Amino acid sequence: QVQFVESGGGLVQPGGSLRLSCAVSESLFSVYQMGWFRQEPGKQRDQVARIGFSGNAVYADSVKGRFTISRDNAKKMVHLQMNNLKPEDTGVYYCNAVEGLHFLASFGQGTQVTVSS
Repeated sequence: QVQFVESGGGLVQPGGSLRLSCAVSESLFSVYQMGWFRQEPGKQRDQVARIGFSGNAVYADSVKGRFTISRDNAKKMVHLQMNNLKPEDTGVYYCNAVEGLHFLASFGQGTQVTVSS
């Protein structure tokens, strides 16, 4: 069973930045696409970015130009650099192995991001 441990969330003012990290337990990490998801209160969990094992990245329109996803295959880590944060970026952020928009494993506990003045 693959496990994900997210960290790096917090409270930030609009326009600020945060860097999220995700540690992955699976030894086959390097063969998976990895994605970040955001869940706002009362809403479904949506993918905001994903990255292939070779580094090719895809972003949701709402975060293009502001978020950057990266991965370190040797350390089995995935990161999400979030710049110019907006109140609508508020939510719990999760990482997971993905195939396109679809997640492949159980989610971890996530990390809370709150953008507010």
